[in-house]
Amino acid sequence: MAHYQLAELHRLRGELAAAEADYRRAHACGHEPQPGLALLRLAEGRRDAAVAAIRRAVDDAHDHVTRSRLLPAYVEIMLSAERVAEAQAAADELAELAAGRQTVLLRAIAAQSRGAVLLAECEPTAALDALRDAFQAWRDVDAPYEAAQARMLIAAACRAVDDEDTADLECAAAREVFEQLGAGPALARLDELSRKPARQTGAPVTARELEVLRVVAAGKTNRETAQALVISEKTVERHLGNIFTKLGVSNRAGATAYAYSHRLV
Repeated sequence: MAHYQLAELHRLRGELAAAEADYRRAHACGHEPQPGLALLRLAEGRRDAAVAAIRRAVDDAHDHVTRSRLLPAYVEIMLSAERVAEAQAAADELAELAAGRQTVLLRAIAAQSRGAVLLAECEPTAALDALRDAFQAWRDVDAPYEAAQARMLIAAACRAVDDEDTADLECAAAREVFEQLGAGPALARLDELSRKPARQTGAPVTARELEVLRVVAAGKTNRETAQALVISEKTVERHLGNIFTKLGVSNRAGATAYAYSHRLV
């Protein structure tokens, strides 16, 4: 356990080689190196390896204590791999575990996972409710790193509803904590979030919405679009609603015409 905790500290500080060594020492001593090792693979950019590792660990876990430890990482990795439906199922299980035990820590974990999934599903308003619950719970148990992570997600949700002032405030508060803790990877993610989105596409849509628009403009149904982009049909519907609003059109035909007239396909 000591080696595992050292590995976790190294990973969160961006010291990936040292983290790898301590995860291996933990395993040699008989301690399961998951979910930390899977999150290390994600940090290294080895997404497929991260997915495979966390999926194996979750499949092998049958008691609620082990699953509650693994599922938050499962949610994070599946969201990174854009497997939103799988992340949603894990977040739902965490919510059930939290409801049955009423511990502050588990409630914080479940709320943060739910908020992250809602954000990925383009429901920022609902995500904010869950993420604020998570932030308060992390503060109650004096977990500054996790509270700062919640603030970073809150900032992303605020930006999604065009509340730039609150997003900037949350980013600044999270940055102070990450700098104090030397959490390099978290600071890098925060820098990415803090940058104002560049409109390189020439269209008032996000990069993900542009992907959806291009597939839809090719004549694909919502189901075919979901399969092509490995997302749920519900997520496709939300993206299309946002696209219609941003482009000032009322249907797929109008969006397709816009895409062709602006040379987006």
